[in-house]
Amino acid sequence: MKALYNISIFLYSILIKLTAPFNIKAKQINTGRSQVFPGIPAKIKHDKPIVWIHCASLGEFEQGRPVIEAIKKQNPEYRIFLTFFSPSGYEIRKNYDLADYIYYLPADTKKNAQKLIECIRPEIVFFVKYEFWFHYLNELKKRNIPVYLFSAIFREEQLFFKNSPWGKWYRKMLFNFNHFFVQDNRSVDLLHWVGIKNVTKAGDTRFDRVAEIARNGKNIPLVEIFKGNSQLVVAGSTWKPDEELLAQFIHDNPETKFIIAPHETKKGNIERLITLLKTPVICFTEATEVSVINKQVMIVDTIGILSSIYKYADLAYIGGGFGVGIHNTLEAAIFGMPIVFGPNYMKFNEATSMVQLGVAFPVNDYPELRTILVKLLTDAEKRASIRLECINFTKQNIGATQLILNKVFNNS
Repeated sequence: MKALYNISIFLYSILIKLTAPFNIKAKQINTGRSQVFPGIPAKIKHDKPIVWIHCASLGEFEQGRPVIEAIKKQNPEYRIFLTFFSPSGYEIRKNYDLADYIYYLPADTKKNAQKLIECIRPEIVFFVKYEFWFHYLNELKKRNIPVYLFSAIFREEQLFFKNSPWGKWYRKMLFNFNHFFVQDNRSVDLLHWVGIKNVTKAGDTRFDRVAEIARNGKNIPLVEIFKGNSQLVVAGSTWKPDEELLAQFIHDNPETKFIIAPHETKKGNIERLITLLKTPVICFTEATEVSVINKQVMIVDTIGILSSIYKYADLAYIGGGFGVGIHNTLEAAIFGMPIVFGPNYMKFNEATSMVQLGVAFPVNDYPELRTILVKLLTDAEKRASIRLECINFTKQNIGATQLILNKVFNNS
């Protein structure tokens, strides 16, 4: 099984190199990985102990961020070494100021694992949510370096819980972790079922992150002026299928204002979205206090402000639900509003919980979207009830970060 794993890692690395000239993300991964080992020796210092935190992408970084910030505040004697697998995480957060070192994770080969760990010499390692790399975990175990997984979710359909030869081999990786901090009881039960007892139900650290955002959210006067006295729907991290549904509602309801923050902010995608919308539109980067007046739609063509924009919304639509899965619902939920998204949300505990509470509403097509938006936008009493439920839900789930630090660093 290890041989098959090594072959798959090798083939993936070759694919990245072959497609790099034609694919921007492949090029970024290939270039970023090639700069890791030449860059580390000259930069890294070992005058302080190092905590290595690895995130797959930007979403996992948002889960890791509260832990990084808490370590820096409560345990400042540590340096932070942050790695990413995906360009969507590294390229956006490569200048994150609370990490001392930020790199791509080299391909998971035995040689790379030995070399990287020797360079970092971490005292503690955190992997976030879904990251399982055989050689890195194996090498850390050999060196008796404690490894923790947090904000994790496990499901029956994952390979770890299959009795196939591949599943049994994959399951062995779990025993290289010193402790698991998981989001739900189901994950606890699954780990217990395969003989792992070093597990704590801690919840999702993103709740701590969005609570911090809400406390320190920026005021955005342009958005206030744009909204005026109208009702406002904020659609965050949207993709083409989301936008095509929303466009129909926008055209049929000119009195309702929309802010759309597409997942992809490249010029070509923004131009496509503008062409789709047959209504007065303004892009955020071009907006002025005068130009936003009498516009129905504002397109957020930059990053970093969506979480602050949600506080102006009467209702939020979260994109991704007509693809591989919805994006961050908690950034909207912390401000207490109804949330609507597409059908692919079942892998996200917070989303399923909010649907059960009656504060989030999945839709499968435009008729369902139209019905739920009209109902929620016209029923102020319902929105007020949802606001209280949403805020209470998020407050009840805050605290995972401190639980993790208390366990790992003996903080209290």
